[in-house]
This record gives sequence, structure tokens and C-alpha cells, in this order.
Amino acid sequence: MGAKCIMIQGTGSSVGKSRIVTGLCRILKEDGFKVAPFKAQNMALNSYITREGLEIGRAQATQAEACGLEPSVLMNPVLLKPTSDKNCQVIIRGKVYGNLSAMDYHEFKAKLKKVVTETYEELKSQYDVIVIEGAGSPAEINLRENDLVNMGMAEIADAPVVLVGDIDKGGVFASLYGTIMILEEKERERIKGVIINKFRGDIKLLEPGIKMLEDLIKRPVLGVVPFDHSYIDEEDNPGFEMYRLKLKGSREGVVIKILLLPHISNFTDFVPLSNFENASIEYVRPGQSIGDADAVIIPGTKNTIGDFIKVREWGWDGEIKELAKKGTVIMGICGGFQMLGKLIKDPHGVEGDIREIEGIGLLDVETELLGEKVTKKAAGHVLEHEKGLAAYLSNSPFEGYEIHMGRTLNRGGSNFSMIKRKGEDEHLPDGAVDETGNIIGTYVHGIFESGEFTKRFMNYLCERKGLKQAGGNIDFRRFKEEQFNNWAKILRQCLNMDEIYRIIGL
Repeated sequence: MGAKCIMIQGTGSSVGKSRIVTGLCRILKEDGFKVAPFKAQNMALNSYITREGLEIGRAQATQAEACGLEPSVLMNPVLLKPTSDKNCQVIIRGKVYGNLSAMDYHEFKAKLKKVVTETYEELKSQYDVIVIEGAGSPAEINLRENDLVNMGMAEIADAPVVLVGDIDKGGVFASLYGTIMILEEKERERIKGVIINKFRGDIKLLEPGIKMLEDLIKRPVLGVVPFDHSYIDEEDNPGFEMYRLKLKGSREGVVIKILLLPHISNFTDFVPLSNFENASIEYVRPGQSIGDADAVIIPGTKNTIGDFIKVREWGWDGEIKELAKKGTVIMGICGGFQMLGKLIKDPHGVEGDIREIEGIGLLDVETELLGEKVTKKAAGHVLEHEKGLAAYLSNSPFEGYEIHMGRTLNRGGSNFSMIKRKGEDEHLPDGAVDETGNIIGTYVHGIFESGEFTKRFMNYLCERKGLKQAGGNIDFRRFKEEQFNNWAKILRQCLNMDEIYRIIGL
């Protein structure tokens, strides 16, 4: 018979579905159930590489961690990674299928139903409970045909649905009522209750509205969840993380600026830096000047050439060159590493029509974009270096993962580190360092989750600024566990868990 299930859908994107699913996963784990997350189709540039080298959405990896599980491709069989406003890379069961336009993918979805159904059944056979997450809103009636992530998935799993609305955006009563009313009757019957999320204020002022809503929709409000700053990896939008950093930041400490690229990927790479009490992490938005910074990080991107054109348009490349002359630390990760080199070639049209573009030129490397994608876990150590930040990081160990479609060749400079990819025997050179030791590039995502590496990184910046050594939580895994537990405690206090368990059938 397999697992029981519950599905969390939302009135729109970014209403908090992923966070609610993560919290419910941790609660069920705490209560002794063997629980797993599932999302049929995820659209996100924030991805994760499983132990087997398969790519899934970061949110499902986080939810798996909340369940105490190793992330699995069974938890997210279809991942879409936008490459432009109308096209995306389609990843099926962790492997690249190809690039499709929005229209082509809409027609392709019918063929994916079998993949989604078989994957869900395989996962279901291994657990007591599956917590399923929807995407966007089930009220997108233009996408109802061949839907496999909202009510289409609820039908596949025969899942009861709880609908989440975001009161912080305003109009939560209308969005909850409107979403339910626009559904077909058979879809409406699946909705067993609603949750009001991201509430701030006196709940007594909300109670009359709750009663009126329940009378209208003939379903219970299962809880009002407060706006909370517990850290849970964001799925596809750094907005909430940027808000959290704004509350925490202090310009008196080390100022680290991250470029908010149009197709930024894996922005969660930088969260560990924010756990240091004397770090101010700031995102530089499109059109803004980088200005002063103790360190600048160019993050990963799904569209290196397209995003680098914007970097030039906004004048960031010139600012980075000037900062480099002053000795400012500049670090590029994955696509950011590629941008720091002298040349980026795309002879096969992997990213579009532009076949070659000059990079910022601070590292003596050239990149060629390839059709084959590298998705591997990686571990290694920084090589011995004599100057700058690189010298401070020498021999420090790290772990992380690679997600890239490019090969970068060093044309005479120094490599940054040596890595060993999961499933491969040989150690390979990674990244590059300039002669000052302060311009660094690497392909390794998640490198700042390695405590010793990150502490040395922060201590170097603090020392240069005349500050005391960096103090903070360098055990990022323990930090995340604390956040999962805290978030689960909050949900227990504000949700009717007895009713939710009844809905699941437990």
C-alpha cells in the first residue's frame, strides 16, 4: 500500500510552501515517522548534487535533511533551470534532457506524467509519509492541461491538499478564497484546510477575518504562522535571505558584496558567511554601484555570457578591476570564476548565439562552454600559495559540489586547489589564483560550508581591516539542525497538528 501523504499547495509563488513542507518534515521525523519530501517539478536555479551526482532542486535537498535523509533524485524527478525568459534546461531524474522553450515544454509535460508517477510510487514504497509540495498556484487555469505538479500531482498521489496563503503580501483572504473558487469541483474537494503564513501583528485583529473566511470556504484555517527569520534554504529567490541579511548586517565589520546576477544560481553558497558576527553580507542589485567592499564575490549563473554582458552594461567589470588594483579580495565561483578569466568561448552555442566574449581578465584562464554537464560531489584542499588570501587558505580542506557546462584551462597562472570528484580516483587541479593571491576562482559550490576554510577566509579579511578574529558558528550543519528544530517548534505552536495528522490519516 505504501506511504500516506499530504500535499502543500499555495496561492502563488513565494508564499512559503517550501518552508512549511520543511517544517512538517521535521515534525513528522521528531514524532517517529519515516518521512520524505516530494516535488514533481521544480523550477529553480538553486540546485543540489546528490551523492550519485544527480541534480535536484535545493529545496528538496533541504527538506530531505529535515527528514534526516540523504537527498535523492526520487524527491524531485523534474527540474527546470531557466536560461532566458522563454527557455529552460530540462533535467529529468537528475540528468540533462535538453533545452526547451516554454511552449515546447508545455506540450512535453504529457510525456513526463509516466516519469513522475513511477518516481512517486518508488518513493512511496520506502516511507510512512510523503509530504508533497506544489509549485506556484493551482489557480493558473491556463496551465491546467497536463498539470503534473499541483492538482495533477494531487490526483496521481490521491493526496489531501492544504492551501497556503501569504498575508505579508496583502490580500490573503481574497487569494485563498479566489484560488479555491476558481478550481474545478473535484479539485476543490481535495482541499481540506488552509494556512495563513508570514503574519505580523496582533492575532486578535485577524480572528474576525478568519471566522468569515472559514464560513466562505467551508474549511478550517489550520493555523496562522508568524513571519519568522529561522534560516531555511530558499528554493529559487534570494529575496528572503537578502531581507535576513539586511536585519543582521553591520557596516562596522567586514563588508562582503555579492553580485545579484540575472540568472544567479546557488545563492545559498554564501549563507555560512553570514553566521560570523563581524560580517556584513550585501547583494549588489542590477544598476547599483559596487562601491567600497572588503571582498567581492561573483556567484554562479545559468547563463555566463548573457549575465556577463549585463555585468559590463552595469559597469561592474570596471569597478572590479579598480578594486583589484587596490588589493580587494575578488572571488568567483563557477560562472563567476569563468567571468574572471580572459576569454569565454561558446563554439557549440550552448548558451546562445554569441560564440566568444572577453572576460574581466584578472585570471589567466580561458573557458570553453560544452554540451556535457559536470555534476559531481567534490572534496579537496587548497594548494600552497605564498601571497594574500590564498596563502591564508593554504592546505585548508573543503567539500562541495560542481555544476557546470564549461571547461576552464589555465594559461600560465597558478591553480587554486586540488579536488577529487565523487566516483573518480584521480585528483584534479581546480580554479585559479592571480599573483597577488587575492583574486581567486573555483568551480566548487558549497565551499563556504567547510568550517576551517571559511574561518580562515573571514580571519584574513578581519586582519586586513584591523578587526579582531572572526567569531561565529563555523559548524554549518549544526547551525542548520538548530534552525530545523526551531522552525518545527514554531509550527507546532501555531498549527493544529492534530487536525493535520487526521488529514494525513495518521
